[in-house]
Amino acid sequence: MELYHKKLVTLGRNLISLIALALNLDEDFFEKVGACRVFMRLLHYPVETSDIMNYGASAHPDYGMITILATDGVRGLQACSIKENDTSLINHADITWVDIAQSYDDWVAFFVDPNPDCIVECLQSCCSDTCPPKFPPIRSQDYLEERFRITYALKG
Repeated sequence: MELYHKKLVTLGRNLISLIALALNLDEDFFEKVGACRVFMRLLHYPVETSDIMNYGASAHPDYGMITILATDGVRGLQACSIKENDTSLINHADITWVDIAQSYDDWVAFFVDPNPDCIVECLQSCCSDTCPPKFPPIRSQDYLEERFRITYALKG
């Protein structure tokens, strides 16, 4: 697992470097602004046993920058499509679920996220006077805490 983790750290850093280059930024832009906190989770979602019982994770977005998934070969993951201006994925009537090819029930999930004090904001290359940022800058930890508060408040 330690060797696998090291390889995923390298992959994650390579991916954020490629994303930076695709956005016409310096290759190490995201490393400089603090987008390099990583963690890994071993997950198992038992196969659904009936139409009523669902043991998997409920609808949720990933809150970080990149999620890398390794799987065991059993299908299970779905993605949803929502209206363009609706950011809620929980209890939304207009969600269309789509099976993801090559999706499974046992996962190694590896996350590349901003550090807690990293300020997340729209990049200058991604906005203009005619296309201003949709959201104000926010500290990464504040964003995560707000997402968790909303997620658990709606379920509780």
